Amino acid sequence: MAIRIIDYGTDDYQKMVDLRYQILRKPLGLEFNPQELEKEKNDILIGCFEEDKLEGCCILTPLDNKRVRLRQMAVIDGLQGKGIGRSLMNYAENIARDMGYDVLCMHARKTAVGFYEKLGYQIASEEFSEVNILHYMMEKKLI
Repeated sequence: MAIRIIDYGTDDYQKMVDLRYQILRKPLGLEFNPQELEKEKNDILIGCFEEDKLEGCCILTPLDNKRVRLRQMAVIDGLQGKGIGRSLMNYAENIARDMGYDVLCMHARKTAVGFYEKLGYQIASEEFSEVNILHYMMEKKLI
């Protein structure tokens, strides 16, 4: 397993968009639009690869000088529970810390709260609906 930064617009980026679509969007009947993907140019795009195959990914989007938001965390169906998500989170936290961010936050689907709590994240909001799914804002201090 190799985790690395993905460059926007590359073949690996397209693999990332495809994976996110299959895992996160298609089940909800949602698509990506070009404007939405264009905004990812300045994000930190992270992928977990087994040889050339993308098995999981996530995005870090800076919010301000101290806070960065994790988005679009996805692991291939059938590989969940194999440590890919945990490895992606460790990598993302290290990148964020190295870049000087103090807090990593996210809108976590209610079904994923337990996973993030095991990694030290805490619920920081009331339950809310986003894309017709229940979420919580979760965060972790990186310092």
